[in-house]
Amino acid sequence: MAIVNIYLTFNGNCKEAFDFYASVLQQKFSDFNLFGEMPPQPGFELSEADKNRVMHVTLPISKETSLMGSDTFPHQPVSFGDNFSISISPDSKKEADRIFKELAEGGNVVMPMSDTFWNAYFGMVKDKFGVNWMINFDSSHS
Repeated sequence: MAIVNIYLTFNGNCKEAFDFYASVLQQKFSDFNLFGEMPPQPGFELSEADKNRVMHVTLPISKETSLMGSDTFPHQPVSFGDNFSISISPDSKKEADRIFKELAEGGNVVMPMSDTFWNAYFGMVKDKFGVNWMINFDSSHS
């Protein structure tokens, strides 16, 4: 089976967002490259500010799943839609509460953490970067 990872694109604040996600998810980057690290490309010049934009970052979440991202090139539009959410399944109710609380800082709570009819402890939040998250602790595994 193929592995599916989430890839997020930002407009100059990818480093800030991924520092935040690394803190919340208590993980470290496995890859981190800036556009300024690319070999020179004929006819392609980057400003000093653009050289500091993130070309690629990988934040492992589990053995099989990573959160990946980059910044766009300058003047390339990017927008987040409400047609996707990142779903994360913590190992405990306590961890679900911690992750939810930290992701909600500066963001918007869509659905507070609560017990559900499908035997899970579940909540939804849009973080301060506009990314939708679903936190789902499966109560039947506790």
